[in-house]
Amino acid sequence: MAEIRLEDITVKYVPKREVKFFNSKGVRNYMDDFQDQDFVSRIDAAEEEQLSTREPGTVMALDGINLTIPDGKTLAIVGPSGCGKSTLLRVVAGLHKQDSGFVYYDDKDMGETPPKDRMIGMVFQSYALYPHMKGEGNLGFFFKIRKRTDEEMLERIKITSEIMGIGFETLLSKKPGNLSGGQQQRVAIGRCIVRDPSLFLFDEPLSNLDAKLRSSTRVEIRRLLQRFAITAIYVTHDQIEAITLGDFIAVMRKGKIEQLGTYDEITKNPVNSFVAGFLGLPPMNLLGGWKVVGDGVLESDIGKLLVSQPLASQLKLDQEVVLGFHSASAHLAAEGEPLPDKGTHLQVEVMNSEPNFARHLQLVHVMAGELLFGVDAPIDDKVGTGWKMTVVVPEESIYLFDKETEARILPATS
Repeated sequence: MAEIRLEDITVKYVPKREVKFFNSKGVRNYMDDFQDQDFVSRIDAAEEEQLSTREPGTVMALDGINLTIPDGKTLAIVGPSGCGKSTLLRVVAGLHKQDSGFVYYDDKDMGETPPKDRMIGMVFQSYALYPHMKGEGNLGFFFKIRKRTDEEMLERIKITSEIMGIGFETLLSKKPGNLSGGQQQRVAIGRCIVRDPSLFLFDEPLSNLDAKLRSSTRVEIRRLLQRFAITAIYVTHDQIEAITLGDFIAVMRKGKIEQLGTYDEITKNPVNSFVAGFLGLPPMNLLGGWKVVGDGVLESDIGKLLVSQPLASQLKLDQEVVLGFHSASAHLAAEGEPLPDKGTHLQVEVMNSEPNFARHLQLVHVMAGELLFGVDAPIDDKVGTGWKMTVVVPEESIYLFDKETEARILPATS
């Protein structure tokens, strides 16, 4: 087990005329001339996306990353495709050399330590099993190439089978081609555990599984992480996985960590509109087009907004801002229903609703002008497409973000 610390990690990519792709199934290719397609798309669109650059034609895959993962904790990394999640994982594993900065395991600089000596266990999206070997062979390969004794290998495989639970031992006598996706991923996780690693690295391990298998495998991974208390980094596109498995979450964009914290901390106190609109189930509603027209008075094509003095003192006349609020914080008022004095009232038209029977709620999609957003309502409330209603957002539930910088505008503190 180890504390992982990254200091000012930078990885630059200079696009080449010909980009090679690794087309076969299996382990991702970590050769220098390979980039996954999402990352290549990000490079192709560098000018449009206004990516961070240090010299003409250079894209920062990782841009000054500083990060500490405490011993025994799990960091979940989320972000849009091509933002640098997998590159960060590869740098920690030693599979990709950073251009600058340092990677430490328990204060030991790993710059000259090859991946095979870092005591890491990696689990990939593609399972990365040797197809010609049975499950037992896949688990024992680590010991074979290091010329360990058969007794040690068999003992570790036996212990791993007990850890992995009921039914795992039957998978060891089968080749990957005779296993389902979920069974292959169980073997891949077992192969990771058998070597007794000090660090787990997961690269979207559940992406190829169906919903039921994702759920059961997620529970199994969480059980293993709690049992071993091993430091882990978990890269995922799935927010439920990030919330379930991560002790804390890093939200990445364009090679940078935008915000780091627990799910509650990030969703309740997002640092900018990108984070607010990315993380959350569902993410925060973000309504643009608001302008400061007076002391604490904002207007847009869909209504007027009055904010408290501590927040108003942070605004400038004619400043353009984005209004944010969570769907659970707003209220749908029917025509003729009395409205509170404070907060904002938006006249909307109902588009449709999505029931969530587990929470006994429905997410009602509404349109205000050209803006579409969602509001929670009790599942028993009757709403119909085309109904004219009012969305009430309490004053204390309002978030404001500067349109230009995307930064959150916080009330002045006394």
